[in-house]
Amino acid sequence: MTTSKRLFGNEEKYVLEVLATDFRSSKGSIMTRRLEDLFCQVYGCDYSLSFTNGTATMHALLEAQGIGPGDEVIVPPLTMSATTFAVLQANATPVFADVEPDTFQISAASIAERITDKTKAIITVALYGLSPDMDPIMDLARKHDLFVLEDNAECFLGKYKGRMVGLLGHAASFSFQSSKHLTSGEGGMVITNDGELADRTRKVQSLGYAGVGAKKGKITKDDIQEPTYQRHVTMGWNYRMPELCAAVALAQVENIEPLVQARIDAAKKLDAAVATCDWLVPQLTPADCVNSYWTYVVQLRHPEHSWNTVRDAFKARGGHGIYGAWQLTYLEPMFRDMNLLGRERFISEENRAKYKPGLCPVAEDLQPRLMQFKTNYWDPSEADRQAEILVETIASLS
Repeated sequence: MTTSKRLFGNEEKYVLEVLATDFRSSKGSIMTRRLEDLFCQVYGCDYSLSFTNGTATMHALLEAQGIGPGDEVIVPPLTMSATTFAVLQANATPVFADVEPDTFQISAASIAERITDKTKAIITVALYGLSPDMDPIMDLARKHDLFVLEDNAECFLGKYKGRMVGLLGHAASFSFQSSKHLTSGEGGMVITNDGELADRTRKVQSLGYAGVGAKKGKITKDDIQEPTYQRHVTMGWNYRMPELCAAVALAQVENIEPLVQARIDAAKKLDAAVATCDWLVPQLTPADCVNSYWTYVVQLRHPEHSWNTVRDAFKARGGHGIYGAWQLTYLEPMFRDMNLLGRERFISEENRAKYKPGLCPVAEDLQPRLMQFKTNYWDPSEADRQAEILVETIASLS
């Protein structure tokens, strides 16, 4: 990484190009088209569809797949709740599978235990930048005819057994939210090699317009000026990415390799620091995987010191703080109180009864122990300093 800035490419240039259009309809989608084309090149996929955020992506894919009331979608509980929100937005039922104790990823064995005749899809999450063990998950999907959606909000350029994460399931979702590897403030992307799915997803994303499709994100002026034109062939949402966000995202994708590498480099420094003790246990990255390290995560296994004690000792020495893992989704108040904005009517009493402690014991053990360290250091010397502070903290508590 040769710069201490996160926005060091064509972001400003492309934003000014958009502003120069005065947002005229005839000039619309210039940046989104370029962004989608470049994302296809980076990932070697046939279709990329830009979205307003990385939750709308998943909701649109589930809708496009025909998933709705009465259908079950298996998800991990240890992740940001937006993964589950997408299932609820489609009026489907989230079913929570447990995670692996060493990689923290959704467990294929637990998924197998959760499959019923109502199961229609699995959403995997590449948590913290690492892929789940996808081969056994895809074997289950083929056996039971299930749709697999990869939630890769935290993973750009990660690899699984030599394959790019994002090309392992039937479709994948990415996020350009401000904390992610690449950002436009907000934004998302869907990729797939399924042309029919891409076409349906585009219509869900763009108000059900007849004139949009897998490779076309905007209806033409000639179409909409015709008084007899029938615009909407299906129900849809307005999930299109704004041109200003697309301009910034395009410039970020142009620099995807150094932006991802900066986090990997920071994680390696933190990993070396953690190697000086046995009570901080890092997330296991299998030898056949490439972790893109959205954040660097360890389990606290100290016999005496609490999570807060370690965090406070790190901060007292100048550390930038440590983030805790999200509360498990099914233990959030919205599930306890069934406050799902009416979606609770689609969830059976049998499934409601499962949303309580004991459902995913591995995840429940891990969640309060996980310590998430920042990796978004664009100045390498700052990553060096944070690693030094971690070594000092470990020594003081050992």
